[in-house]
Amino acid sequence: MTKVRPALQALLLAGAVTLFTGCQGAYYSAMEQVGVHKREILVNRVDSAKTSQQQAQEQFSSALEQYRAVVSVNGGELETLYDRLNGEYEDSEAAAARVHERIASVESVAEALFDEWEDELEQYTNSNLRRQSERQLNDTRSRYQSLIRAMKRAEQRMQPVLSALQDNVLYLKHNLNARAIGALKGELEGIRQDVDLMIREMNTAIQESDRFIAGMKQG
Repeated sequence: MTKVRPALQALLLAGAVTLFTGCQGAYYSAMEQVGVHKREILVNRVDSAKTSQQQAQEQFSSALEQYRAVVSVNGGELETLYDRLNGEYEDSEAAAARVHERIASVESVAEALFDEWEDELEQYTNSNLRRQSERQLNDTRSRYQSLIRAMKRAEQRMQPVLSALQDNVLYLKHNLNARAIGALKGELEGIRQDVDLMIREMNTAIQESDRFIAGMKQG
């Protein structure tokens, strides 16, 4: 396989970023022409990110229950149990990817909104209105920063669970016997704690999302 040189990789990445940024800019412009502004897009994307986190909570809880089922088995078809657990791992990985994508989409439109807002502050001729708008910008940005920190903390909590699930799925795949079940049983408590912690962080992020959306709708 031909290796791509680092310089070429950097060039390709820069081109991809430029293309993405340009596409996003064209998208925002097109939406504004039909009366949908960045502020509304941001609210919608925060709501979508919140939904993806709720779905991730459900999926990771389902994976934990399947893990419990595997380590509680007394006999039975281990290969079938492996297939089920592997399916839960793959679904959890997909759920985590959706959360990451939704958070990235929130960051994209938030950056565009705040850049536009700052630029438009310079267009005011009334200094009082300008100060009021600047205060609103600072308040909105502060609330957004609290939101995005909570979202990213919750996202980071998914990785230890995914890593543990992947390790245990691989171990079960290579050792479809009662001894493997015994080894996995010892990992259950650690995975449960990680899932519980992830769910708590997700709940915090979901609450932050609700507060941010309510604040944006109030003006």
